[in-house]
Amino acid sequence: MMQQLNEVLTAIERTAWQLRRISDEVVRKGGEARVWKERSARFSTTGFMLTRLAADYRLFGIYSAFLSRARAAEVLAKVHRRSAARFYRVSAEQRGAFLKVGQMLSARPDLLPPVWIEALSGLQDDAPAEPFSQVRAIVEAELGAPISERFARFDETPLAAASIGQVHRARTLDGIEVAVQVQRLGIEPLIEHDLALLEVFLEGMAGMLPPADYPTISAEVRARVQGELDYLGEARAMAEMAAFFDGAPGVRVPRPIPALSGARVLTATFCEGEKITVALDRAMAGGDRALISEVLGNLLEVYLRQILEAGAFQADPHPGNFLVTASGELVLLDFGCTRALDEATRRGYLALVQAFIVSDRARLAELFAELGFRTESGRPDTLLAFAEAFLQSFRKAAASGAPFSWPSRAEVLAQAGALLEAAKRDPVTRLPPEFVMIGRVFGTLGGLFGHYRPEIDYPRRVLPHLFAGG
Repeated sequence: MMQQLNEVLTAIERTAWQLRRISDEVVRKGGEARVWKERSARFSTTGFMLTRLAADYRLFGIYSAFLSRARAAEVLAKVHRRSAARFYRVSAEQRGAFLKVGQMLSARPDLLPPVWIEALSGLQDDAPAEPFSQVRAIVEAELGAPISERFARFDETPLAAASIGQVHRARTLDGIEVAVQVQRLGIEPLIEHDLALLEVFLEGMAGMLPPADYPTISAEVRARVQGELDYLGEARAMAEMAAFFDGAPGVRVPRPIPALSGARVLTATFCEGEKITVALDRAMAGGDRALISEVLGNLLEVYLRQILEAGAFQADPHPGNFLVTASGELVLLDFGCTRALDEATRRGYLALVQAFIVSDRARLAELFAELGFRTESGRPDTLLAFAEAFLQSFRKAAASGAPFSWPSRAEVLAQAGALLEAAKRDPVTRLPPEFVMIGRVFGTLGGLFGHYRPEIDYPRRVLPHLFAGG
């Protein structure tokens, strides 16, 4: 026992000094005293929190050896609650990548225990806003003129504030209502600092988490979070998505205005609407099941079209990024986290879904290998179990002709337990990078569908997209 304890403490000490070296490197790149002070304080808070989490979980691994199974489960539940509360508190206070990653994790019940999901769901709410003086300075620097020379009106109070930027409503000089997204001052080095800390933490915690391809997950999360700093890239993705859905019934995408955009400012046409969960909650309270099914049917169809037809999808599907208009249309927002698929990959996922619908296990195994999935044994059984969890609702609807429905929360939890056991027997050792974000999308959609229980018209909403675009 003493040898194990020594090994644990050595690992914790090594992790802490790795975090210190990361912080020192960021400080050296930062330069000025104010930056040094800010980074140092951030390191002290976030680094200590992550080290405490790692220590708690690792020490539980030793302590549990001396407990009954029932008592060990009680103690682990306490560790989960304490750790989730710590991560939430620091993420909400520090913002940056911690807030963004916390938002991502809150939609992944397959990776984290329910108590973590419950705690982190609070991070989906708006972050604190930046002072308007900072917003004004960034907008005027990017657009090369005072705000009054670029906009007829610019509201000082933001519509929303998030981890990386905030959005203000405005009107252009020619009378167009727009939403202006402004990046937070100094956010880029903080994002890099936070991502480095999180990667060290994940490396130290890998043994306590469900078996998975964590290096790929970590790299993909890093790429997507860093991509959200690229407002010019986001403008291109938004324009492409707006063109793809142009004329499609039931869905709207804002269009960027290049003349009023820059590296840290993104101006796009304003779309009136309310947060999707607000609209759905009101419909549920009023017994309007038809509206619930229509809105979520639109949402499901939008993502099927993006992934299987467009070969690019908005990969940050938390409820704040979807609005519902007064006429029931769905509005897609925030294309900073957009994942593109090359043509071969898009066709591969389309073929994968088609093979699953017709229960062609041999073809499924071939496609998993072609797309880059790997298991420890080389057999496809674990991958087939994951496919069953993701796609069984499509197969049931296709076989029965009944409306498409997502599994209930109880069914999702049961599936997660079965997947964990399958992963333990034969771990997935490699995931294709794009699947990290595809899994995130459908994990989040699963939460919405499981809560509101819509009935989706399968022939209208799903079937056309499963056998189109190949």
